[in-house]
Amino acid sequence: MLNIDKDFSVFFPQLKFQLKDFQKRVISNVVENGNTLCILPTGGGKSVIYWMSALELHGISIVISPLTALIEEQAKKIEEQGYEVLKIHGGISAVKQMQTLSKLAKGEINPQFIFLSPEKIATDGYLEFCLRKRKNDIKLLVIDEVHCVSQWGMSFRPFYRRIPAFMDSLFGQNDWCKVLALTATLNSKEIADICHYFNITKNNIIMKDILMRSGIQLHVNKFKNETEKTEKFWKIIHNHQDEKILVYVYRKYNKRGVEDFCREALEKGYNAVAFHGDMTADERMNVVEQFKNGDINIVFATNAFGMGIDIPDIRVVIHYMIPESIEQYYQEVGRASRDECGANAYLLYSNKNIEVKKTYFIDGAFPKEDTLRDVYNKIGKKTGYQTLSYFEDDEIQKCLLYYLDAGLIEIVCKGFADLSNLKNIKNADLQKLYDCTKTKGFVRTVNKAEILPSELSELVYSSILNGDAETDKAPERWLIIKVNATEIDTETMNRICNDIAEKKKYKHELLDYFTYLLETNPNTQQLHQEIAAYLGTDRHQLARIYKTNDGTQVRSKSEVIISNLLSAAGITYEYEKKLYYTEDKWIEPDFTIVLPCGKQIYWEHVGMLGREEYDARWGDKIDIYKKYFPDSMVKTYESGALSRDASELIEKIKQLMVKTNETEI
Repeated sequence: MLNIDKDFSVFFPQLKFQLKDFQKRVISNVVENGNTLCILPTGGGKSVIYWMSALELHGISIVISPLTALIEEQAKKIEEQGYEVLKIHGGISAVKQMQTLSKLAKGEINPQFIFLSPEKIATDGYLEFCLRKRKNDIKLLVIDEVHCVSQWGMSFRPFYRRIPAFMDSLFGQNDWCKVLALTATLNSKEIADICHYFNITKNNIIMKDILMRSGIQLHVNKFKNETEKTEKFWKIIHNHQDEKILVYVYRKYNKRGVEDFCREALEKGYNAVAFHGDMTADERMNVVEQFKNGDINIVFATNAFGMGIDIPDIRVVIHYMIPESIEQYYQEVGRASRDECGANAYLLYSNKNIEVKKTYFIDGAFPKEDTLRDVYNKIGKKTGYQTLSYFEDDEIQKCLLYYLDAGLIEIVCKGFADLSNLKNIKNADLQKLYDCTKTKGFVRTVNKAEILPSELSELVYSSILNGDAETDKAPERWLIIKVNATEIDTETMNRICNDIAEKKKYKHELLDYFTYLLETNPNTQQLHQEIAAYLGTDRHQLARIYKTNDGTQVRSKSEVIISNLLSAAGITYEYEKKLYYTEDKWIEPDFTIVLPCGKQIYWEHVGMLGREEYDARWGDKIDIYKKYFPDSMVKTYESGALSRDASELIEKIKQLMVKTNETEI
């Protein structure tokens, strides 16, 4: 039987906060029920959920994370708690990675957490080989920012789709370790996509009741032209110049791009820096650290900045260009106010921006028919096995998934270009393969020896690990593919193009619906509520927009006052807990307080007397309390004296708690 609170105090004695009920619910579900999808707002405590899930399972956990900076940050946090971490990413030399992985495979190191990128697990054969040696110790796969998996989503990363194939290769089909998928925003179509890929049932989707970030004021401004918009932009920067500001621009170069805006900001005397995907991993990590430490206070970024990066005191997020969907907008707005203090978010856009977003950003992300044919001509000149250096060609990266889905090619294993870097070979079977060709090419060796590509890569990797061969450099990260057709026939191309057209249409519809919400919800509260409803929050919960000191979300500022006074007095309560008075009928007291003797007090704050509908409901409630729960209801009224009235009522409750406790003794 899990005792999560007790385990938390043992696993993390340095952490002085308590786990929330939602976090405990997710942890229990992972341990007891298996594959779980967890959806909760940015800043809602995802890290602790997967830390605890991993440690409760007592083994190695693999964490898939999309950004090097995020891997570094997450790894540092868990290391500070005293746990051993292995991180593998592009900022670490290939030779160092190989040496570390060899130690892992031999059991010389035993990290509780291994942090990897989706691209790494999809292309690195030696990594997969070494992990397979420890597969019995691997108990959990954590997929952070899992919205990147869905082909329908705004952050789709093709190699996230290869995670199931990686799991099959590592564990065997239908024999995976447990999976925990985490994200802040998903719509219903993306949820279905992700649950399909990771075998997650409906009962194992756990969503926070309220997916609102109402502590962030949402300001939406529509403009006729870019000049007008830019003038407003610099006024916003001026008004918030002493706060941490994150500006999303999406375009790296050219006029009004990340670099251009950063240069202009520096010229105006602001302490600013650029952040985008063309910078090295070290440069981007340095920006994150400077921003976190306050050495800089304005970051101009593409959406390469964001997911999961924990900078608690960002006070302003500005979208200079319109995001492509509600999901992207709310993800990026959520960079602000992770410390739960107030923040502001500005969205600046024009009709021209919407068209550019559709034609350049959305449509431009998909390959055209000519590109699909031209790129395939590079790959598919003849059928059979080939090596493919995925990362050397941007167009291959854009097209590969469509070839795979169409069955034009298959990824048969992860390998390398050739055997020429091997030396001091002691394994006789490997030496024989090494000697069978002059060129030492991977495919030529496979064909000449009449073996499977996976057999060759496995033999090379095992020889390196066991010291039966040496190499001057780590094996490359090449894909070994099997080409099934020398050209794309008309029927196959039509299927691919129809698939692309469907995805474009869907993304256009997402943007259209987002702009509709922007233009029909003029204030921040309405916009938050409509976004939360779209993301799956129950309509009944949408009015809970005010957060109290203990993190409870309530419906009015008056209830914030009452909640904070109760917390300050050390009185535990539940907000709007269902109180059944028949088998299938209930009311929801504003605050339910349990006395030491077990008796419950129901506190109602009567806030809108004088409205006919409210008065009728309140009258019905009075009758229910009188009939079913006599002498159990207390109340306060909306007035300028609320703080005093609530304080006096709390004193009476405290006296009653002492009295009932003494009676019990």
